[in-house]
Amino acid sequence: MVRYTGNIFLVGLMGAGKTTVGRALAKKLNKLFIDSDHEIEARTGVSIPLIFEIEGEESFRQRETEVIRDLSGRRGIVLATGGGAVMRPENREYLKSRGTVIYLRASIHNILQRTSRDKNRPLLQTADPRRRLEELSRQREPYYREVADIVIDTGRPNVQFLVHSILSQLELLPNQLPDQLEQEPQAGTLSQAGASVPISSNFSMNQPSTLPASAPTVTLQVELGERSYPIEIGPSLLNDRERIARLITGKQVAVVTNTTVAPLYLQGFSQALKDAGKSVLEIVLPDGEEEKNWASLMQIFDRLLSAKCDRKTTLIALGGGVIGDLTGFAASAYMRGVPFVQIPTTLLAQVDSSVGGKTGINHPLGKNMIGAFYQPQAVIADTMTLHTLPERELSAGLAEVIKYGAVIDAAFFKWIEDNIGKLMARDNAALAYAIRRSCELKADVVRQDEREGGLRAILNFGHTFGHAIESGLGYGKWLHGEAVGCGMVMAADLSHRLGHISAIDKERVCALVRAAGLPTEAPNLGAQRWLELMQIDKKNEDGQIKFILMKPLGGHLIATAPQDALLATLRQLASGDMPR
Repeated sequence: MVRYTGNIFLVGLMGAGKTTVGRALAKKLNKLFIDSDHEIEARTGVSIPLIFEIEGEESFRQRETEVIRDLSGRRGIVLATGGGAVMRPENREYLKSRGTVIYLRASIHNILQRTSRDKNRPLLQTADPRRRLEELSRQREPYYREVADIVIDTGRPNVQFLVHSILSQLELLPNQLPDQLEQEPQAGTLSQAGASVPISSNFSMNQPSTLPASAPTVTLQVELGERSYPIEIGPSLLNDRERIARLITGKQVAVVTNTTVAPLYLQGFSQALKDAGKSVLEIVLPDGEEEKNWASLMQIFDRLLSAKCDRKTTLIALGGGVIGDLTGFAASAYMRGVPFVQIPTTLLAQVDSSVGGKTGINHPLGKNMIGAFYQPQAVIADTMTLHTLPERELSAGLAEVIKYGAVIDAAFFKWIEDNIGKLMARDNAALAYAIRRSCELKADVVRQDEREGGLRAILNFGHTFGHAIESGLGYGKWLHGEAVGCGMVMAADLSHRLGHISAIDKERVCALVRAAGLPTEAPNLGAQRWLELMQIDKKNEDGQIKFILMKPLGGHLIATAPQDALLATLRQLASGDMPR
């Protein structure tokens, strides 16, 4: 349960909805609502812009600190703070120690829409408000996350839905409130003129929610402005004709799959597409990581050209990560770009590779070295496909799930530890939550850094070592998730050697990877070969190998490592037999 003390403090950028949501939340909880900016204006008798103009920002910040100190000491309030309040450490301490902090997060695009005509925002009175907002977001985001007990996306203007999301995470549902909530729209939808459209799911970034008893369809949103798209997660979605017609555009589609997935799902899925009025071209490739190459890409192009597919043709990736990466790359290049949809059928693809727009193929000298960033129109994750996965593939997918907890969300890591038995047993509710939470975390990272200019690199935790294993042994000898699982153990060991995590946390990572059925000892490639392979990595700069390290468990650091520490990790863990 999220910590709840009676006071609720709202933080977030200007225009994120703190005042609007705060008033509605206070009314529902029968609490007093206070806006810190309004309180400053009441105390001084002048407007915020005038304070900035006459006294400057530093004087305003001091007044703001005094107001937050006084107001946070009260009881039974909902307080909306100014966007920059979190920048002062004393304010963060007041908020963290005196109430439950909710971070209302909105995209830059949405904030600009809401504030474009508001002249009472002194920090936005510039020639380039978008650039200024992006700068403020980069500066403040770490502090919002530091203080937040809950993070709520406010991308869609449905105040009642947002209030309900907050109350549910505080476990203050209607039977615990002084009055009843009004009738809410169905979760995952926004009422608009009698129709329902997808809405970004709202969620806690710090505490995993209670494991659901069932697994209804959940819709998340990857917020990338005009390139935003939904992720729909739930059972039996492959046969949902209405959903297919809604999410897959175009009358002509090409389904790319492989020889393992095709016998299981291709016929039924193609029929659902035809029932939705679409013309279907089926492209079946050989299965395996070793097939993620130029020849397979040419097979896709050959079939598309032979069938005279035009630029309105939608490519559909039906399969695991290899099929998703190949199809996305083909879509990015065919006729200089055609729509595509990801339908991942493995756990690894559902929690990682299908989300975020990374596409590409392998080269004999390096994994994923040729490709493009190209976002899908939608991701449809049918959880029922996980019941046909071989055990080894299920374990490989769990490596990517563990990754998110290890370097982003310590509470999620603990949840995985507590529920690893259920995940290995394919418990529907446990799998559904693991997929949802993983997608939430990845979508949030992609939102902030679509093209891996910085933050997104943390999603490669364990991959520097893992890619070396795959390249060194030959693609397909180990599954990608197996190599990543072992790579995470090696990265945790290196993190410990450099003093970033404790020995206990290093062992927790190793134990969880082992419990997921993944290898914890790497093949003995020889130290020189290891170094050569790791030097071929997209993160590297100026010949320096960059590692994603843990600092601490649930946190991350992108850094180089002293060679003596790296060699010690290789001696300790890269001495296994060739291969599993």
